Amino acid sequence: MHYLAIKGKQKLSGSVAISGAKNAALPLLALTLLSKRKLNITNIPEVADVKTLLQLLTNLGAVSTCKDNTVDIDAISVNSACANYDIVRKMRASILVLGPLLARFGHCEVSLPGGCAIGQRPIDLHLKALEKRGAVIEIKQGYVLAKAPKGLQGTTIIFDKVTVTGSENIIMAAALAHGTTTLVNVAKEPEVVQVCEVLASGGVSIEGIGSSKLIIKGSGGKLLDIQDFSVIPDRIEAGTYLCAGAITKSKITLKNVNPKHLEAVILKLEQMGFKIDETKDTLTIHPAEKILPSDIETSEYPGFPTDLQAQFMALCTQAKGTSIIDERLFENRFMHVSELSRMGSNIKLKGHSATVEGKAKLNAADVMATDLRASSALILAALVADGTTKIHRIYHLDRGYENLEGKFSKLGAHIERLEE
Repeated sequence: MHYLAIKGKQKLSGSVAISGAKNAALPLLALTLLSKRKLNITNIPEVADVKTLLQLLTNLGAVSTCKDNTVDIDAISVNSACANYDIVRKMRASILVLGPLLARFGHCEVSLPGGCAIGQRPIDLHLKALEKRGAVIEIKQGYVLAKAPKGLQGTTIIFDKVTVTGSENIIMAAALAHGTTTLVNVAKEPEVVQVCEVLASGGVSIEGIGSSKLIIKGSGGKLLDIQDFSVIPDRIEAGTYLCAGAITKSKITLKNVNPKHLEAVILKLEQMGFKIDETKDTLTIHPAEKILPSDIETSEYPGFPTDLQAQFMALCTQAKGTSIIDERLFENRFMHVSELSRMGSNIKLKGHSATVEGKAKLNAADVMATDLRASSALILAALVADGTTKIHRIYHLDRGYENLEGKFSKLGAHIERLEE
């Protein structure tokens, strides 16, 4: 087992290149199951979750090579519609193969997913939507057994609540369905938008891309002529490094970003006293004379992202005053609070709200990562703590951050990966 040792009280400077978005790469890799041609995908992040999904596709019969953030993948040779437990248990996003497999083969077996323990993330919305389109679904011995012998049929589906993976799964399934599918209350995240754009490049007619209502004309079971593409930049990684510059009162520049995807984050940082310069594909954050407290409420895009809640909580510990953070999307996403408290933060929890009293004097401690984004919050706290903090169970970090130690070291952080 590895851990990170981070020496605090270090100033950062320079620039960092943001990788491709993990949360976009995963559905886009699943989407290759719908392609009738070999695909070249660039700006793929080299993280554990991507490797897991590539292994799943390989198990299904796909052939792929990955080098220098580029994947060449041929899914035409896929000959299995069974996604087994050994792979799916490692990552919840594996459920994204459900829609494409069912649409392509008319049947599939997909293990119920595993992943981060950040609360209930049921797949019932995925299953209800598929059933409404003619699928017969059974849960048996931990597997979703789905059949659609006559193919999936176009219909109108209204999602009871906004679901990112549910939207992606059903959009991909609709691409091969018979007839027209209308989806209402669709997630509007940039990652969902790119799934639609790539499907459109393959000849699928999709009206309303970027809105909460989509009208999709399916191919009637025919595979698609999808074109090569590049994965969008990772807005969550970008937000994490913006928080790193903010909490250490450092000027740093982010390259390969899409500022439009970060409007809610940029606005919140500006409200907290930070000046941010932006170009078409860069962001530069400047130190604040005084970090102001903030009230934050997570919500679906274009609102404040839940995947940056933990990082902003770390930042709020250094604000002068009281900040209140409402987590509206996941009920267990405050597990990092106890670890931040070990470092000297003053955070009180009540239901889905956290009250953060600043400015806290943070001290180094042995802490444990509990999920992917909580791990990055502990790194941010360690950057301003007195002494050397040791962060354990960092395999969570490897799921979503590419070359984390290298990027932080380049910015001037004293960070090492060591063996337990």
